[in-house]
Amino acid sequence: MQRIYLDANATTPLLPEVLEAMRPFWLEVFGNASSIHQPGQQARAALDLARDQMASFLHCRASEVVFTSGGTEGDNLALFGAMGPSDASTPGHLITTSVEHNAVLKTALALGEAGAEVTILPCNTQGVVEPAALQAALRPNTRLVSIIFANNETGVIQPIAELAAIAHAHGALFHTDAVQAAGKLPLDLSPEGPLRHVDLLTLSGHKLYAPKGTGVLFVRRSVRLAPLLFGGSHERHRRPGTENVPGIVALGKAAELAGAWMASKEHAHLAQLRDRLEAGLLASIPASGVNGAGAPRTGNTTNLYFDHVEAEALVIALDLKGIAVSGGSACHSGATEPSHVLKAMGLSTERARGSIRFSLSRLTTAQEIDAALAIIPDAVARLRQLSPTWKQS
Repeated sequence: MQRIYLDANATTPLLPEVLEAMRPFWLEVFGNASSIHQPGQQARAALDLARDQMASFLHCRASEVVFTSGGTEGDNLALFGAMGPSDASTPGHLITTSVEHNAVLKTALALGEAGAEVTILPCNTQGVVEPAALQAALRPNTRLVSIIFANNETGVIQPIAELAAIAHAHGALFHTDAVQAAGKLPLDLSPEGPLRHVDLLTLSGHKLYAPKGTGVLFVRRSVRLAPLLFGGSHERHRRPGTENVPGIVALGKAAELAGAWMASKEHAHLAQLRDRLEAGLLASIPASGVNGAGAPRTGNTTNLYFDHVEAEALVIALDLKGIAVSGGSACHSGATEPSHVLKAMGLSTERARGSIRFSLSRLTTAQEIDAALAIIPDAVARLRQLSPTWKQS
């Protein structure tokens, strides 16, 4: 059976070039990067090269790159580190949104329980946070604004440059979870670039064709960040612990490859494949539509609703046919509650539960899209025949 992987927003495959870059650092160059002997210094040189590669990808200083274990740690470090302690006499105010990944939403709730004031901004029906809503929510004690760059479920892109400028004009720090934006959208954090008002930015290696357990938190050099962990002086005292040299080497190589890929024609080709899949499904499946269709979206992602179908049943049916898709965030696998992102966009519970995310990778081919278009409509039709609501419609 041909396997077709359309769940790249959950995780991406490791690119062969990335695997080859990290291979020597398991058995041959295995030193601790903090050791002063030759094996240690070889590891340190590899670490420095990876930091330079990531800095080039983000258009920032190498000293502003903090290596982490992934997006969740990066988001937690950004929010807890920037907010600092709060109490009844000096409560800090955090603003985030209703369409965040849970790595931000649950961290915000934890900060609220610890004494911070938390505002969760709504979005419009396309999943976009209006700049005016942020402007109205700012308070004198607002310390941090955290807004996702590109949504993991819908691919909807927020106007991050504008939102960050509003936060900065008020004197607040600005963080963005760019896990689903990295490698898909330009991330220019230079002092003159469009993201110059972004103070903190999170990305994850396994969404960038690097290994799981790797990530980066960009910390602009003017930002003071309290650590989550305590121990050594690694990562400029911001993230102690012996560095994962093989993983970091791989992430640096993945960033280098991502920059080259985004500059190539293949980058635009991926969006064309997504559009081909989307148009084909809408044309062949009645009572369907695109969630967030009117908003800017990342070129690899489409989230479609199929009325009178349960997403979980469709995911299983397609898996049996060799197609891997998702009913939403991979972090919610097995959850019975509908997507909080889709609910925030105004979808009914039934429509949210009947929505499927298709996310393509750089390795997706036109032949795979055509094969998927031959399978998915039939799977939806078969499930609808089992639905009492479909028979009544």
